[in-house]
Amino acid sequence: MKSIESIFLFLLTMFFIIKQPKNISIGVWASLGALISFFIGLVSSKDIIYIVNIVWDASLAFMGIVFVATFLDHIGFFEWISLKAIDKANEDGRRLYVYMLLIGALISIFLANDGAALMLTPIAFSKIKHLNLKEDQAKAYMMGSGFISDTASLGLVISNLTNIITADFFNISFLEYFKNMFFVNMISTIVSIFVLWAFYKNHIIPSFKKEILEDKKPEDAIKDGFLFIISWIVGILAISVLLVSHIFKIPTSFVIIGACIILILANMKNKTVDVKRLIFKETPWQILVFSIGMYVVVDGLQKHVLINYMPYIIKHFVELGSFVGVIGVGLTSGILSALINNLPTVMIINLNIKAIHLNSHLEHTLAYANVIGTNIGPKMTPIGSLATMLWLHVLNKKGLNISYTYYIKVGILLTIPVLISTLVSLYIIRSF
Repeated sequence: MKSIESIFLFLLTMFFIIKQPKNISIGVWASLGALISFFIGLVSSKDIIYIVNIVWDASLAFMGIVFVATFLDHIGFFEWISLKAIDKANEDGRRLYVYMLLIGALISIFLANDGAALMLTPIAFSKIKHLNLKEDQAKAYMMGSGFISDTASLGLVISNLTNIITADFFNISFLEYFKNMFFVNMISTIVSIFVLWAFYKNHIIPSFKKEILEDKKPEDAIKDGFLFIISWIVGILAISVLLVSHIFKIPTSFVIIGACIILILANMKNKTVDVKRLIFKETPWQILVFSIGMYVVVDGLQKHVLINYMPYIIKHFVELGSFVGVIGVGLTSGILSALINNLPTVMIINLNIKAIHLNSHLEHTLAYANVIGTNIGPKMTPIGSLATMLWLHVLNKKGLNISYTYYIKVGILLTIPVLISTLVSLYIIRSF
């Protein structure tokens, strides 16, 4: 009976999170699912305390990163970097396309996938609409920016919420994660650009007139030169502290929140950014509630259903060799992410990797494979990640309709070669 209840509750919670009827936030639906899970006895109070200990650091860190990304958007950073790309492309349309993808990748690495997709996409759209592109041509640019934001979000712990959750769960330090995944991220980015280019090459304009896109100089986009300089300093300082944070056992969220505080204090000089609005209106506090609530629902499903199957599937992959283990776990998490969303998937796979009690090296290898699967796999469907759903919503509001049918058809074709090649690169890195 408990198994049926946990499956039904999980599916019902996911349905409301994806549909969001009456625009009720994902945090509300996840927390309702968690409360029901507790009251019908699927999880205990001890389980909830354990879950809070797992997700609080990851959720706070992610909210801090979104705060920083939004702060940078307000001071004109994303428009500045877009204008720089237009300037450096020197009226070569193909070069501009590649530059746009590289910018998306860099922003995704340092400011998380949501920052890349949701901050850069509206600016890129506002620029290219002046070229009077046909719809298929516009889709090439927008699909590219949305795709690269997730496939390039492997490089650092802070690049994706799934990365932070996994690193915290398996006690993987920022430095250890960087050493193992930065090269893997490079492979993912390069293959992503290659497949996007191959798929959309006939829709990329060969040339453009700079004056059509560049209505002002890049430096004119910066609204506060002092904050712009401070942001670079804070960013370098934060990455430096994160690289040694494991030595002093400093939680990732403490470093990110420290960076937020410095930016807030620096903003007091000219008050360029409305910090009060940024904190209370634009920072997604619902992510904290959502992460805890979703993990509670997943834990109920794990305890009463998945524990009977999933550990044996993963163990079978491992018994066939480490290569099959990496590919098997990565493809499983990728497909699950596409079907039921990547946040519940990363939690499910993490719990079951831990359940089979592997040695530390192999356990971490499979954890990295899970990260790859849950970062890249979601691109196969529109419901694979919350960032993708929000991104599609932004584009639809701007008049560029990307249907679910079109997205799935293109998403599968683009995702599979990137996912497999990235998993193979992980196997190679972890074999040395």
